[in-house]
Amino acid sequence: MTNLNLNSGVSLANPTDMSAPSKDTDIVNGEETEYFNGDWTKQWGYFNEHPELKSAILMKAIWNVGKGYTCKNPRDEVILDLIIGTGKSTFLDILFNMEVTRRVGRDAYCEIIRDEKSGMLLNLKPINTGTMKHVYDKKGMLKRYEQLVNGKTIKFEPNEIFHLSNNMLVDQGRGISDIESLDKTLLAELESFADTKELMKRVTRPFIIFKIKSSDTTTINAIDAKITDIMNKNKSAMLIPDDENIISYEVVQINPSQLIFAWRNEISNRFYRALGMPLIIFGAANSTESGSKMEYFAHEQVFEHDQKYIESQVKRQLGITIDLIPPTSMAPALAQDTMKDGMTQGIGMQPNDTQAGVGE
Repeated sequence: MTNLNLNSGVSLANPTDMSAPSKDTDIVNGEETEYFNGDWTKQWGYFNEHPELKSAILMKAIWNVGKGYTCKNPRDEVILDLIIGTGKSTFLDILFNMEVTRRVGRDAYCEIIRDEKSGMLLNLKPINTGTMKHVYDKKGMLKRYEQLVNGKTIKFEPNEIFHLSNNMLVDQGRGISDIESLDKTLLAELESFADTKELMKRVTRPFIIFKIKSSDTTTINAIDAKITDIMNKNKSAMLIPDDENIISYEVVQINPSQLIFAWRNEISNRFYRALGMPLIIFGAANSTESGSKMEYFAHEQVFEHDQKYIESQVKRQLGITIDLIPPTSMAPALAQDTMKDGMTQGIGMQPNDTQAGVGE
């Protein structure tokens, strides 16, 4: 008989506590400090591989610049109308391109092409974010840009590049990709999708164990060929001599847990929240009509902030004043709802109706 002595037991190690990773900003070091986005291909890959992420970022750009712009100065409007990008783009196309790119890859760039004599803006030509490098002097000020193309370096003065950053914070001379904080969430979504896809395949085409009571290779191969042919042709049945001593089967049933689908929804909702996008835009809000309106209204400040940033950078870097047309506001609808609530709840009430101890 086994002798179980509790005094010989040992304690197991405690699970490792989660902790936030330590990070610092890009530190200026020496006469010149260079910055290059080595994560661009990874970020661009996430954007193109993840349909929900792509949809959310595109929708955000549409909301920020999609309704167009106006110019108070007719001359500015004419100049912007003549911009063609790489050939057939408009200035609005350029803004949309840069708005998407800066959210994916931290920063977005266009080469500023001006008339040599007058200095008038002639064109804005988009540049691949993955080819651009920032160079800062020892005081941390932007000194120049460098574009790396086919092993060659093309240098640009700061005023020769139209540069938009996404959330440039602290003392960094670069933006922060929306994808960076979502890395683990996106990996979890891709993994969950692959697992759920395989799971659903097993539900519709379950794993079947055929038990053949024979060791004869010819018999086994004949049955295998017959079953494979039937399954490949999606036939519903097979006829064999009625002898349970020859073959039997067992179906391995899989019942997907609702936790799996709840987990997938939570992952999707998480990156919509992280990107600052109200789910009502995608028709996925799980709340009342009034709750959806408030969610939409709360995000209007976010869109306004983004538009102000773009407008100010166009003014500072290009010398042109534009007013981006904001998304349709929910404020009038909320005001109307409030007025309706007042009409149905407030009218007809007397002061003593709200005082304790008064009334019948």
